[in-house]
Amino acid sequence: MVDGTAYRWRLRGRPTYGQGMCWSPCAYAVEDAGRPGTVLVVTTGRPHTGNWVGVPADPVLPGEVAYAVRTALARGWKPERPGSPFHLDRSDGFVPWG
Repeated sequence: MVDGTAYRWRLRGRPTYGQGMCWSPCAYAVEDAGRPGTVLVVTTGRPHTGNWVGVPADPVLPGEVAYAVRTALARGWKPERPGSPFHLDRSDGFVPWG
């Protein structure tokens, strides 16, 4: 729940190859739980927790998702409208592995 609206979010259980090698950061998707429309795709600034090279990684927590939702809404994300995914890149400072 973010400001009275229910959202559902999902992080891939298994990383992509780039995420597994820590070449690209973890990302997750968010949508309005009651009226699915435009999906929010958030790119984090840290590795996927399931990376294969042993780089420590913090999990994505609900508070971070709520912050991302509020930020995306302020930047024009309209979750109730159909359309292409809305991207929120929070990967500044990500240091790729290798």
